[in-house]
Amino acid sequence: MVPTCIPRVVSRAEEQAWNGRQLLVPVTRPARQMWVYRKPAVVLGRAQHRTVCVEDVHRRIDVDVVERQSGGGAVLVGPWMLSASVVLPAAHPLVSKGVTSSYKWIGEAYASVLRQMGIAARSLTPEQVMPARQHDTGIDWACFGSLSPWEVVVAGRKILGLAQTRRRTGVLLVAGLLLDRPDWSLLCRAMGKPAQSADLLVEKTTSCAEEFGGPLPRLELAYRVGTALREAMTWPTQDSGWKRHDVIPAFA
Repeated sequence: MVPTCIPRVVSRAEEQAWNGRQLLVPVTRPARQMWVYRKPAVVLGRAQHRTVCVEDVHRRIDVDVVERQSGGGAVLVGPWMLSASVVLPAAHPLVSKGVTSSYKWIGEAYASVLRQMGIAARSLTPEQVMPARQHDTGIDWACFGSLSPWEVVVAGRKILGLAQTRRRTGVLLVAGLLLDRPDWSLLCRAMGKPAQSADLLVEKTTSCAEEFGGPLPRLELAYRVGTALREAMTWPTQDSGWKRHDVIPAFA
């Protein structure tokens, strides 16, 4: 059996297919899966298909284009990103109190791991996000061009993006951590945006490699993230019947 903290190397379509299967039936046990990507792909938010023509994206650049179930802006995935999918029952205490509060535990888990690795990360409260939104830079069409509550930043620059899909059957949370700086110009070309938008994305984001200040121990980072997610989502609470033995392996 593959250790549960080792990411699977996949295409974005394979990850999306796994995500799509999770909420087809009621979720009875927490589960998680971690991902790294073979090649770049553009992932559109649920509402973006109304304004973005996939055929136009393909004409601009030769990459896969995938539409996800959750909302938000476009994401450029690739070898520079470590992603995670977490599936929880709808009544699980971590996600049962509303959309925004459902992000708190996962954002804080990532921020804690990054601090353990020597990166001065913090998860933003809703009150901290509001002032940042008042200074719109016009790149909110990209997931990493805007901030939402409990996403993770380093000195104000975004390093972790979050999204979720909620159904009666359960809740799917997805997280994307920037290991290296993406090719933001590739995303701008795909979305038909001006070249200077790439400079703004560089300014507004950072990565683990940039902040670590040396060769990034990717396997150690992935192991710590996987462990933190497992411990957080199965942590027994006073009002919860969920126990550690309820967790199913993320890999078989």
